[in-house]
Amino acid sequence: MSGHLKRMVAPASWRLARKEETFVTKTRAGPHDAGALPMAVWLRDRMGLARNMKEVKLILSNRAVLVNGRPCRDPRMGIGIFDIISIPATDQHYRVLLDKKGRIVAVPIDAEAAKTRLARVAKKTVITGGKVQLNLAHGANVLAGDHSVKSKDSVVLSLEPENRFAVVDHFPFAVGNMAMVIGGRHAGRIGRITAITAIPGGTPNTVALEDATDGTSFETIDNYCYMVGRETPAVSSWGIEA
Repeated sequence: MSGHLKRMVAPASWRLARKEETFVTKTRAGPHDAGALPMAVWLRDRMGLARNMKEVKLILSNRAVLVNGRPCRDPRMGIGIFDIISIPATDQHYRVLLDKKGRIVAVPIDAEAAKTRLARVAKKTVITGGKVQLNLAHGANVLAGDHSVKSKDSVVLSLEPENRFAVVDHFPFAVGNMAMVIGGRHAGRIGRITAITAIPGGTPNTVALEDATDGTSFETIDNYCYMVGRETPAVSSWGIEA
């Protein structure tokens, strides 16, 4: 299977110049969906840290880029929302987010903020010994301290080497808490959940929110809600464009 796709059909969230080249690197199957941004495209096209794929491969082979605390060696590895990207040699750190047009942005953060990442719980299971395992949306599995965490909740994970992926905080999917919309026409908006309406059958539940910026009300579906805090958003810098 080819490792490239035509730029004209690349996801709009990548923000690529469509007509400068014919092809662009394709995302390899991994922790995010096909809309995730390949590391090669981020380094070369978005950040200008490499001029071509040869330089991208050299940077990655030197273990110069960390994704969620681990070296990235694959130029086609997809990066997605709430991933933490670090470049230790220059002490640069970024959090991957969405802007108000649903496009992927990398927001500069400090070293302290890069010590944790937010992750959405896809489901949970009870494993041998009665321990609770959380199956996260980006593919990782972690152990929870108790049964209070549920699917659609978010957890804050440590990225420090000695305690990597330990759960250090928990934001429930519940009325009154803060959520970021990660899909649909309201992608990138942050609001407080005011109501959750259960829909019978296989249709996603409807969620009503109040925008954290202007107080306007809007609706989305539960699959698009990513919990980001309780009374206030837990992340100080969102990279949201006006």
